[in-house]
Amino acid sequence: MDTEPTVSYRAAVPGTPVLTRTGREIGTLEHVLGVPEWGLRFVDASEVELITVRHVRSRLDDEQAAQLPPPQGTVVYSVSSMDEIGEALDERLGQMFRRPRWIRD
Repeated sequence: MDTEPTVSYRAAVPGTPVLTRTGREIGTLEHVLGVPEWGLRFVDASEVELITVRHVRSRLDDEQAAQLPPPQGTVVYSVSSMDEIGEALDERLGQMFRRPRWIRD
């Protein structure tokens, strides 16, 4: 686990497993930790020990990780309009220009 090269937090990829210092997975990297049974949790940068391309290891033990508070502040949503407008070019253009279908003359 410790033989992997470390990377900057800027190179960390969403979805990377987040571990306690004992190696237990407690969530996945987003911009906060997500564990289904705990909900979202915030880990401060000072509590992050190591970031590699395969995992993020915190300085927290299992008990401390279970006590993490939910994040505070404004909710952030990510939206991709490309996911909602269809596969075909005519569907995408129709949505952009508010035309349900483009008709070939």
